Amino acid sequence: MNKKIIGVVWLREDFRTIKNDALIYASKNHEHICVIYIYKKKNFQDRSAQRWWLFQSLQNFKDKLDKFNITLEVIESDSYKEAFEKILKKENFSIYWNKIYEPQFLLFDKKISNSLKLKNIDFRIFKGNLLNEADEIKKSDNTPFKVFTPFWKTAEKFYLDKGFHRREKIQLKNKKIKFLNQSMKLENILPEKKWPKKFENLWKPSEDEAIKNIKKFIKDELDDYGENRDIPGIRGTSRISPYLAFGHIHVETIWEECQAIQNKSKGYRKYINELGWREFSHSLINYFPEMLKGNLRKDFDKFPWQENTKHLNVWKKGMTGYPIVDAGMRELYETGWMHNRVRMITASFLVKHLRIHWKEGEKHFRNCLLDFNEANNIAGWQWVAGCGADAAPYFRIFNPILQGEKFDPSGEYVKKWVPELSNVPKKFIHKPWELDEDIKDFEIGKNYPKPIVNHGVARNAALAAFQKIKKISI
Repeated sequence: MNKKIIGVVWLREDFRTIKNDALIYASKNHEHICVIYIYKKKNFQDRSAQRWWLFQSLQNFKDKLDKFNITLEVIESDSYKEAFEKILKKENFSIYWNKIYEPQFLLFDKKISNSLKLKNIDFRIFKGNLLNEADEIKKSDNTPFKVFTPFWKTAEKFYLDKGFHRREKIQLKNKKIKFLNQSMKLENILPEKKWPKKFENLWKPSEDEAIKNIKKFIKDELDDYGENRDIPGIRGTSRISPYLAFGHIHVETIWEECQAIQNKSKGYRKYINELGWREFSHSLINYFPEMLKGNLRKDFDKFPWQENTKHLNVWKKGMTGYPIVDAGMRELYETGWMHNRVRMITASFLVKHLRIHWKEGEKHFRNCLLDFNEANNIAGWQWVAGCGADAAPYFRIFNPILQGEKFDPSGEYVKKWVPELSNVPKKFIHKPWELDEDIKDFEIGKNYPKPIVNHGVARNAALAAFQKIKKISI
């Protein structure tokens, strides 16, 4: 390989220097490197929270690359095809990138590969941010898994059998160079709405922060993860998901940090399984891309969903009258993140109590979540709705009162995000409409809304709707 040729790295969802195969390969084989990020605005039109995270990530990663004398160029383009038309006009370069496993990105990889071959341009595509390739894990009969447990049992062994790779680091370059000699103003990425501004005191989107956070979690919280992960009022989870979504850390790094523990607890096993669900979600959309547009279980195509803009809006605003649901929706808006147990409760409430299509919830989460990932989001919503793979049955309807009493018994979580309930006694914190005493400056229906639906009535209506579709089979 001619080291004088410029090594171009197409930066995608891999804002890291550790276990970034494309960047490391370019660093080892080229004297001059330039990293390019293609900002396709259309991809982020409905992902407002992530536009803030992307802006911060690009700034922080640029600073990190500067230390290695590597230039980061950020170009805006209406399409990747258009951006590559500009790239292909250049000469004397090789280009490298890591995979993204959503079907549309894999399809583009194939198309651009053909163009690069025709022009005799050297390129390489490396494994992305999964333990296994998305299409590697199958049953013995060569068909894809639709149930998590056997999938993960197979996938975990498959990965272990591969052996581990040492963590190579990128090499310092003698001088910085430019490739396209253009870069957009990063501030243009920020959303028009200023509400993500409040994230600045909560999150630091960088590789260093990701590694620091996972090490702290493993040291201080992993042992108790099995018991604490369902309690939203305490910090019992890793909160590493936004960093994974943008590739500030590779899942292999998390895996290896967990494996380094001498005495592996039940918490370790539970946490590893969560990494498995991420792998499972990507496998599903790879084998069943139709999930991205509709129900995996086609019986649900006939489900009688309700269109109720008023109910949808009060759900988004956290004003349903059910404290645990409202706390979760407000946490989402304020922080760009929501506790996983509460995600299930809020999602179940939308699709089962309100019988609003899961696509509406998926769309809202996509816009507000910093850790949005298409595979995880789609698979998660279809799991809750009962129309996906290995899904919770539709007739499993979370009771938001009992869920609150079980996982937030003291009301700590609710009172943090729904402060108007801060003086309500613990006995009534998850059902304030049953208050049998006067509370100063508090009146149900005035200071906090009455429930928009009755749980029992809504449950029966959901079950009746479910009976209208034929028996589910997959």
